[in-house]
This record gives sequence, C-alpha cells and structure tokens, in this order.
Amino acid sequence: MNLLLDTHVLLWWFADDGQLSRAARSAIRDPDRMVYVSAATAWEISIKRALGKLEAPGNLETEIANNGFLELPITTVHAVVAGGLPDHHNDPFDRMLVAQAMSEQLALVSRDKQLARYGVSIVAG
Repeated sequence: MNLLLDTHVLLWWFADDGQLSRAARSAIRDPDRMVYVSAATAWEISIKRALGKLEAPGNLETEIANNGFLELPITTVHAVVAGGLPDHHNDPFDRMLVAQAMSEQLALVSRDKQLARYGVSIVAG
C-alpha cells in the first residue's frame, strides 16, 4: 500500500530524527511504495513556521521532490470527506490527511493513535 506522511513524520524524516520508528523508515524507503505529502501538510508547516512554532526547511517543495515524495493536492472530494468525518479529532489538518488517505486508499504514516479511530490504515510513525 502506498503512503501518506503525517506532518510530524515528514519533519522527522527531513531531520533524520530518531523519533521516527524503524517500521516507518522501512516503509518510506520501500522502492515498491509511492510516498505522498499532502498540500495540507505543506500548509500546516508554512503556518507554523511563520508563527515561529516550528523549524522546517524553507525550501519545502524542493525537499519533498529531492526525497522522491509526490505531492497530493486537496480536492473537493477530500474536503467533503473531511467535513463528514466523525468528531474523533479536532485538528483540521489531521482530518484532511485522514480524508485523503481514505479517498486515495493510502496508509497514513503517523504517531497519532487517535487517527486509527477513523478506520484508516496506519503505519506507526
């Protein structure tokens, strides 16, 4: 199954952070899988960088491409699915990732255990 990276997973990958699990690293490196980064993730990173809440590469698009990841735009279908999700999680960025993973049949790579309540496939980040 192809993958969609949660924001913290993408940042840990870029930083080669030890918090990223071996299972996640292995799944991301698997040449038989396509790895996607959502436009919602780029949006979240950009907002939090501007607010001084996190450090992230300023050249996000280049870093995504250099790592062989594919961009996943937000579609109307994704927005409708996200809006119709049960209220298990209040973070709109995470709800969008869940909606995209469901709509595109992707496994979501995340450490956030609440996301599994949506029934989406999870690779523990």
